[in-house]
Amino acid sequence: MASPDFWNPKTEALEREQLRALQLTKLRRLVDWANARSPFYKASFAKAGFRPEQLRTWSDIDRIPFLTREQWMASQESTPPFGELPVAGADAAIRLHTTSGTSGRTPLRALDTRRDWKWTSEMWCYGLWGMGVRSTDIAYVAFGYGSFIGFWGLHNGLEKIGTLTIPGGAQTTAARVKQIIDFGCTVVASTPTYALRLAEEAEKLGYDLKNSPVRTVVLSGEPAGSIPETKALIEAQWGAKTYDTAGMTEISTVFMFEPEEQPGGCHIIEDHFIEQVIDAETGSELPYGEAGERVCTSFGRSIIPLIRYRTADLVVKVPSTFASNGRTWDLYQGGIIGRVDDMKLVRGTNVYPRAVEGIVRTFPVIDEFQLRITREGIRDEITLVVDPSPTVTDADWGVLEAALVKELADTHEGLRFLIERAEPGSLPRFELKAKRLTDLRPA
Repeated sequence: MASPDFWNPKTEALEREQLRALQLTKLRRLVDWANARSPFYKASFAKAGFRPEQLRTWSDIDRIPFLTREQWMASQESTPPFGELPVAGADAAIRLHTTSGTSGRTPLRALDTRRDWKWTSEMWCYGLWGMGVRSTDIAYVAFGYGSFIGFWGLHNGLEKIGTLTIPGGAQTTAARVKQIIDFGCTVVASTPTYALRLAEEAEKLGYDLKNSPVRTVVLSGEPAGSIPETKALIEAQWGAKTYDTAGMTEISTVFMFEPEEQPGGCHIIEDHFIEQVIDAETGSELPYGEAGERVCTSFGRSIIPLIRYRTADLVVKVPSTFASNGRTWDLYQGGIIGRVDDMKLVRGTNVYPRAVEGIVRTFPVIDEFQLRITREGIRDEITLVVDPSPTVTDADWGVLEAALVKELADTHEGLRFLIERAEPGSLPRFELKAKRLTDLRPA
């Protein structure tokens, strides 16, 4: 039963010692289930010399082998179409979703049973309720509703709370903006990039978003949802509060959400997940405050157990005391910082797309951007391609270009970025995950 503050007050405010005991009990059941029913886990556990009965204390978790995306994909390829992770066949499932495939790799295919899908909606309820979404709201889901799992679970979570929910699929951006205004929506869900695109289109159409009923924008799908500069820009354009969430197809739902208090991070839904942060090179778990790779164990999806899955997400975990809302769950400070493999080395300097976006979003006259890395002879070059607002004059551009060169160099150890001006509106706009970095250097 939900309370004014928590969707599940029994577990959201559970003492840490009791929470750990609950997680360990659930983990024992999960590894027993996977070992007995999943061909993949049975073989993986045996190869690692791990037996479920060895899981007696919290430290025994390190005995369990990691699962990687590459292993899952290889399993799909050798035993198509779903691989050997599932504990049952497609006849037991009611839903099929795939990863977005933005990396150009073969998408993962994931199944859900009716029970799994109810759990997916429940996880979104934790987050939506924690952001202050209630049955009196009118929510618009600006999403394409394809096989990519995206906001499917959010839609069902909104309905479970009792919120009037409007699916925004199969429409133009202009049509979506018009519906948001016409229906008096108070909550909008989209990727951070698409929230900016919707605001851009609203301005073209003459709609005043700042004075519209929208008070909450739920963000997911990109690390940009926790970049302060991007959040500030979206909030300025919409006149609403933005809240970050993150999920993934591999678990079918969200595992963290930014609470209404907005303490600078996102609570991990710890009664349903074990989230570890490891050194990507050694595999050793890291203490609070250190950046590392996120490893996820999920208790909710029964047909495809997910145990110690290496996500390649870059995170920093901080204790629950980082927030003051009464939840005892730990947080990821700054949400998902990026990807472990996102960093690019350019002339000896580390370049992270998140850091570049943090700078670009401080210039509201930039509507969109792209990063391009090339090799000119023996020298690497990095170019920021800027799609400016049509209102930017040639004189304005000179000032903007100089400011960008300085800001980027100051935060990248003096590395000089080339700045290229694109025609207004010429760079791609994204509804789902944005792809803004192209590395054209020889492998």
